[in-house]
This record gives sequence, C-alpha cells and structure tokens, in this order.
Amino acid sequence: MFSYLRERFTSHLRERSRRRARLVSKDGRCNIEFGNVEQSRFVFLIDIWTTILDLRWRYKMTIFISAFLGSWFLFGLLWYVVAYIHKDLPEFNPSINHTPCVENINGLTSAFLFSLETQVTIGYGFRCVTEQCATAIFLLIFQSILGVIINSFMCGAILAKISRSKNRAKTITFSKNAVISKRGGKLCLLIRVANLRKSLLIGSHIYGKLLKTTITPEGETIILDQVNIEFIVDAGNENLFFISPLTIYHIIDKNSPFFHMAAETLLQQDFELVVFLDGTVEATSATCQVRTSYIPEEVLWGYRFAPIVSKTKEGKYRVDFQNFSKTVAVETPHCAFCLYNEKEAKAKDKKGYDNPGFVLSEVNETSDTKM
Repeated sequence: MFSYLRERFTSHLRERSRRRARLVSKDGRCNIEFGNVEQSRFVFLIDIWTTILDLRWRYKMTIFISAFLGSWFLFGLLWYVVAYIHKDLPEFNPSINHTPCVENINGLTSAFLFSLETQVTIGYGFRCVTEQCATAIFLLIFQSILGVIINSFMCGAILAKISRSKNRAKTITFSKNAVISKRGGKLCLLIRVANLRKSLLIGSHIYGKLLKTTITPEGETIILDQVNIEFIVDAGNENLFFISPLTIYHIIDKNSPFFHMAAETLLQQDFELVVFLDGTVEATSATCQVRTSYIPEEVLWGYRFAPIVSKTKEGKYRVDFQNFSKTVAVETPHCAFCLYNEKEAKAKDKKGYDNPGFVLSEVNETSDTKM
C-alpha cells in the first residue's frame, strides 16, 4: 500500500513538472511571464478598452459595480452640497414660500436616491429639479451625459467579453495524444481535431510549431526555437469543411525535424509541438484561434486512431466521441530512416545493374557438316 501511494505521488509530481514546463497548455493557455518591463503601467491605461476586455471576470465585475456605485454616490454628494448651499435642508428651517433646487431632498440618503434615479432614468416623480437653480440644472445635464457614457462603456465591455471568439474556441477539441504510423505508404504524425458545434469555422487553416532548444554553429543557445511544421488534410489544409472530426497529419520526410527520431529515442527528446487552428466564426464573423500542445510523452509511436464516424440504418452519419482519442496499435517502422531505406532497397531489387567490365564479343558460327 505504501509503495503504491509513493508511486502515485511520484507520478503526480512528475506530471506537475511537465505541465509547468509547457509553453502552451492543453487548453491553449500560454505559460509565460514578463519581467523587468521598462515601460510604465500607464501604457495599459491608454488602451483601456483592451485592458478591460483582458481582465478576469471577477475584476471586471468589481470595476462594473464600482463604476456605477461610485458615480451614484459622488453625484449624491454633489446634490447634497447643492441643497446645503441653497439652504433646502430641514435643519435650515426653510419658509413655506421657499422653493428648493430639488424637491424632497432631506439629507444625504435622499440625495443619493435622487442621484440614482437621475442616472438610471427611473423617474419615480417624487423628487425633481426645479427651475430655481441654474447649478442644479447644469448638474442634472452633466450627470445624465456621464451616466450614458458609463453605461455604454461598461455594458459594451460585458457584451464584448461574453461574445469574444475565445469562447468559441472552447468547442474545438484536439485528441489527447498524437500518433505516428504509416499513412499512404509514408510515415506520418497524426492528430485528430473535432468541431463540437454544427456551425462551421470559415476559412480554417491548420499549422504547427515545434519548440525546442537548439545550439547554433556559433555556440549560441536558443531557447524555444521555433520550427515550422506543415500539417495536411486529405481535402487540403485551406478552407476546411469542418463539420466532422478531421485527422491532420505531418509527413515525416527528410525535411521534417522528426526524421532523425526513432521509437526508442522519442521519449528522450526535449520538444513541444504546438498546433494551431485559425478560422472565422460563422455566426459573428470574428476570427478565433485554437491551440494545443504535445510533449514527447504524448506522442505514441506505432499507433493510429480508432474509427469514429459511422452511418446508421436511417442514413444519418454518427460521430462517436467515445473513440475520439482512442488509439489502436499497428505495425510501424521504428524510424523514418529505416522506412525510406527499405523502400530504396525494394526499388533496387526490381531494377537490373550494368557491369562496366563486361565486353560483348562477336562469334562467327561455322558449320562443320559436309553435304
């Protein structure tokens, strides 16, 4: 029992360290932080709209509530000051013929309520501005205009946050593992991707980046060096008909960074394969990007994906997502170099070879038979 718990704890720590080492998590979040940024934080306030949109929901709702409560309370104080200066409050014992700037403001609480009614245009009809004070009329106009600005900005930020295309990316999913097997006589790295909605992504494009640490011939160490990885779909990797799950694949040829890897050495490699899917949301025409990553432990050599699409008796096509990440072991060469050497050997066996030392000599045939 103790050894089992120790093994589980060790595997858990190893998994946590792998997650921390990722640049891109499985759900597409980037694991990176910026340090010693020389520019002031004031530059983020200049682009206040993007800053508000990028905030987490708890901070955004805090700003949303604070903006309205703060403006109501601030203008409530101003209305109280107007009533105090004009001696409209009950403690000044105004005469019967006294006309206040604002009817029925008796203290700070009633001034706050009048501020709220004015800014949100409730209009209960109990408190109202009279024509006695030009200051009150100006303050009413100013609060109404500022209230419209605050309401438009904050409600627009909430609506934009809800309708961001990043949420559409949540309904695009990649397979848990990538596999390496033969496809069309070539050794390929395959990944499965699915659209969980029936609405399409228009103009979808799939590509990848292999991130690894490289050392240049000059001795410079480049961390997170990026190598382009081309992915292909049988129907073409441009303008995908993304209504059913697709299997994208990368051909491991002599130009591929996976060419010199083998089944025995794959887990010893240090790389991260980041896969991107760009497209336009059909409903909103907003562009979105979906991304995920694979580390060597998540690349299975000698496997292919199980079938996922079938046709029912009623003529409908059914997608079984239970088999979405399921893999099946298949016979696969243990390295790309061996596969291509095997092909070259078979091709040479079918051809003849010229012997440069062979000389053809002509022989005259004579007949020794006498008639």
